[in-house]
Amino acid sequence: MQSESRPIGRKRNPIIEEARRRQIIDAAIETVASVGYAQASLSRIAQHAQISKSVISYHFAGKDELLEQVVKQIYDDTWAFIEARLETETTAAGRLRAYIQSNLDYLRSHRSRVLAVGDIVGSHRAADGTPRFATTTDESVITLLTDILRQGLDDGEFRDFDPQVVAVTVGQALIGALSRWAVDPTVDLTAYAIELITLFDRATRK
Repeated sequence: MQSESRPIGRKRNPIIEEARRRQIIDAAIETVASVGYAQASLSRIAQHAQISKSVISYHFAGKDELLEQVVKQIYDDTWAFIEARLETETTAAGRLRAYIQSNLDYLRSHRSRVLAVGDIVGSHRAADGTPRFATTTDESVITLLTDILRQGLDDGEFRDFDPQVVAVTVGQALIGALSRWAVDPTVDLTAYAIELITLFDRATRK
């Protein structure tokens, strides 16, 4: 297999290099989803992508950087999917419904990605042994949901309640849906979304 080491004097093509990086990231996602975080070596990822391990080393400093880019890519793609749904809603109730619905819609359409990012986030550690991703992600979700709920309180849409408590409860309900679906892919996420939307609509309305 031919190496992609760049000869002296050859100009880098950013479009080609970005496409190769995306190919490697996609291969890493599929590998982690298939064999798990611990077994997703660079050799396995390279085999899945049908490239040499040296090609991965050319584009990424190592497994840590590659998996961090995997998580970043999935987070970015997930947020773009959710944000597009939120932007179509003008009321807090509509935004809350859209947030719940879009999360479960994304799960249904991107199983490998969701399983991979869940395994990486749960397993990947910083140098001091602390989780590399989980805390930041949880806080950003709670902040977003709290802002939506506070909007509904300020606009008089919702009954009086502690927005952070409800935000945490919504977040945990979605984590519960993810956990069940990860174990059993036959779980009906459409029905699950309907039940959660109904539950939190009744819990927040006046």
